[in-house]
Amino acid sequence: MKDFVFKKKYGQNFISDANLLRAIANDAGVDEKSEVLEIGAGAGSLTGVLSEMAKKVVSFEIDKDLEEKLFGLGLKNVEFVFDDFMNFPMSEIEKMFDGKFKVVANLPYYITTPIIFKLLENGQKVESLTIMVQKEVAEKFCSTVGDGDYGIPTVMTQFYGGAKITRIVKRQMFYPVPNVDSAVLHIDIDREKFPNVDRKKFSKFVKVCFSMRRKTLLNNLGTTFDKQKLKQILDEKTLARRAESFSILEFIEIFEKCQTLAQSQN
Repeated sequence: MKDFVFKKKYGQNFISDANLLRAIANDAGVDEKSEVLEIGAGAGSLTGVLSEMAKKVVSFEIDKDLEEKLFGLGLKNVEFVFDDFMNFPMSEIEKMFDGKFKVVANLPYYITTPIIFKLLENGQKVESLTIMVQKEVAEKFCSTVGDGDYGIPTVMTQFYGGAKITRIVKRQMFYPVPNVDSAVLHIDIDREKFPNVDRKKFSKFVKVCFSMRRKTLLNNLGTTFDKQKLKQILDEKTLARRAESFSILEFIEIFEKCQTLAQSQN
């Protein structure tokens, strides 16, 4: 791919190391029964490995200039979609698969978080994500309560399942070489983890709690609820804390109390 004109707008940084590519597929648990969604086929290096290991691969690629290169690989069990993944409703994407599927991808840095949230919030048949992302982004999804990186991505990932970093990938493994190191982020999804919690309402609630990071819970929730009513359902110590100090279970508990308050205000 040395003669390929890389496009900055697509965040194109390709990997060719066969051992690393196979390790990523292994981190995802891909085997001969797996159906896989790849986002960003690039030069097709990871696509080829997934094709060898999986039953079926659906691979999105936004850059139509790579069409000839990718079709030229002759991968029989791969369906290429040359379009922007973010333009497709998850309901349409999931029709391309027979059952549950794994997501394995080397994601462009500029759109990592929107893609992850789309998969978490709307992917009913997605069982896991194993994705190459910027190291700092991976650390945000895996941070713990009280950390400076602990925020909306952390809480919502814990709501939908659990995340871990499986390996750090030095920037020299990519071409062109980016300015930062990367990490392989693995997220297992369990949609029955909190089956009785309204996902959309909870997501909005968490965003309100983190809307002003240096403000207390009382000040943030006070933009949505009457502060005096909040003091009736939550104790003073809780209201004086910042969002980054609450665990996922504490967020669920506070959310449910606020839902009761919201119903009483209607």
